[in-house]
Amino acid sequence: MTDLSIAEFTLLQGAHLYAPADRGICDVLLANGKIIAVEQTIPADIVPDCTIINLRGHILCPGFIDQHVHLIGGGGEAGPTTRTPEVQLSRLTEAGITTVIGLLGTDSITRHPESLLAKTRALNEEGITAWMLTGAYHLPSPTITGSVEKDVALIDRVIGVKCAVSDHRSAAPGEHQLANMAAQSRVGGLLGGKPGVSVFHLGSSKKGLQPLYDVLQNSDVPINKLLPTHVNRSEALFEQALQFARNGGTIDITSGIPGPVDPAEGVARAVMAGIPLDRVTLSSDGNGSMPLFDAAGNLTGIGVAGFDSLLQTVHQLVKQHGFTLTDALRPLTTSVAGFLSLNGKGEILAGNDADLLVMSEDLRIEQVYARGKRMVMNGKACKKGTFD
Repeated sequence: MTDLSIAEFTLLQGAHLYAPADRGICDVLLANGKIIAVEQTIPADIVPDCTIINLRGHILCPGFIDQHVHLIGGGGEAGPTTRTPEVQLSRLTEAGITTVIGLLGTDSITRHPESLLAKTRALNEEGITAWMLTGAYHLPSPTITGSVEKDVALIDRVIGVKCAVSDHRSAAPGEHQLANMAAQSRVGGLLGGKPGVSVFHLGSSKKGLQPLYDVLQNSDVPINKLLPTHVNRSEALFEQALQFARNGGTIDITSGIPGPVDPAEGVARAVMAGIPLDRVTLSSDGNGSMPLFDAAGNLTGIGVAGFDSLLQTVHQLVKQHGFTLTDALRPLTTSVAGFLSLNGKGEILAGNDADLLVMSEDLRIEQVYARGKRMVMNGKACKKGTFD
């Protein structure tokens, strides 16, 4: 509980609040990193020495939760010079990200879960909220303690595991290996009070989502603990993903993949297919490599994924697909928080963390607050990381 005797109060006045539900014009009172009150009107003199910020003519909404970021870099598919660098705090906050989940990619030879853990702790100290997934593309999963179950149960920042399937860069895991990995994450989550999810990077193989169905066949892990990501990589894969969601699963669309299924189009198609928005999430794959391969599996080009695609997808959902801002925000806020059981995140409610975006009426990010501290002002980071 917040100690009001030592709290530093900030009153955000007069913004159009999307919590993400449309609450109309509201005031929001913050103290010690938390949202204290949300009301149509909160008197400016409610507490002494309160900082007043006039947000009339602006939109106030939850900070974005990006559940798929290569915090310590990714890549390496074309040798050491193609290893992408660590992400800087300002790149995250300027994109509206206040909560981030870090993970490893193809390279778990020169990158390690221990380094990722250090990075997540550093970002928490610098002001945003960060967790991580243990594991990487291959199985057996690289871990910190020697097992997926122990990592999830015992390490504070570890909330699940990641692996790669249906991809020529995966370790071609057997169905029982995958089931065991998912079961360990599930049990570790139960023991540690964590979500205990298993995230599956999906490549372009014709196997598609079959490895996830193998997990369901060979274990008792519930479908709501399995997350296929990059499902908009191909048309065939996306159709399989829609069926997975119809079966009760959650699917993650990558905003950094422009096609063949455009991310905004993918969200819109899921809704048209009758998939509830609470089973559709968006993530950036930010700071990871963007390799291009020919039909023979040869690398033909490589780049680095950014984070601007998250807000761009929100824009497109509203302007091109007729979504309300409430619904456009859900895959980056309440849907992710719900799937990952992130209590206090994803919604502007009294008692939740004060993770907030202030946007102009044309949906440009102007200010960002993470745990009540202003991180971005006038669209640029005003609080930077140690080595920004």
